[in-house]
Amino acid sequence: MRMTEQRRAIRSAFKGAGRPLSPTEVLDLAGEEVPQLNLTTVYRNLKGMVEREELVQVPVPGQAVRYELAGLDHHHHFLCEGCDRVFDVPGCPGSIQRLTPVGFETTAHEVTLVGRCRVCA
Repeated sequence: MRMTEQRRAIRSAFKGAGRPLSPTEVLDLAGEEVPQLNLTTVYRNLKGMVEREELVQVPVPGQAVRYELAGLDHHHHFLCEGCDRVFDVPGCPGSIQRLTPVGFETTAHEVTLVGRCRVCA
């Protein structure tokens, strides 16, 4: 897939934001660079970028999926109840494996903290 003006703006939106984004947030940020960008184009590019492993999906409990750049170190997320934005939480609690019931095997985990960001607090 060739590097279009739209894809370049979408990639730039993720790099500039430094956090997981919803398709609407991508449209708002990338639309500053490419005003004619529309939500259909954003969704098409997000799908292609996930397929090419440039982006990964970030599941958010009870909400639509967000997206972030692929290749980041293992981390978790914080969902702000005030502004509905998702932020990266670096690292991982070392005791997470101790939560696994006896006889079970953990192969992956997702942790999403919920609260208010510093702007909304």
